[in-house]
Amino acid sequence: MLIKETTEQECRDVLVKATIARLGCALDNQPYVVPLAMAYEADYIYFFSTAGKKIEWMRANPKVCVQVDSLSGQSDWISVIANGEYQELDEPRYSDERNHARKLLERRHNWWLNALAERRTQSRDQDILPIFFRVKISSLTGLRGLTEGE
Repeated sequence: MLIKETTEQECRDVLVKATIARLGCALDNQPYVVPLAMAYEADYIYFFSTAGKKIEWMRANPKVCVQVDSLSGQSDWISVIANGEYQELDEPRYSDERNHARKLLERRHNWWLNALAERRTQSRDQDILPIFFRVKISSLTGLRGLTEGE
């Protein structure tokens, strides 16, 4: 197997198709990584969540990374890492951006399910505060695994 760097455009192509990402954040030298439904457009990756650890941590330290994979086989894959900054899309300041995020995420099947599943065990639906946020991408890198000879 060979491993090669991908171009920025190849990274963006993977992000366009991705539906799930791993979001990494850190606080007090402790990393935290969670899978989330996502949507990508231009220089932003959009997410939906509820209040909890990752939101608290990102509010305190907005530097985050997002990792996405595209797997076709053991030797045929692409892994993309986007470094960037957490931006909460709160009302009313970011109403247009929040609506845009919702429209992008609605294209994904059950985009809201993971964010609500845990909270539903602790709260009533009407008590759960929905949070839309995005990551403004500052850098993109990627690696591709290839079968030798390709």
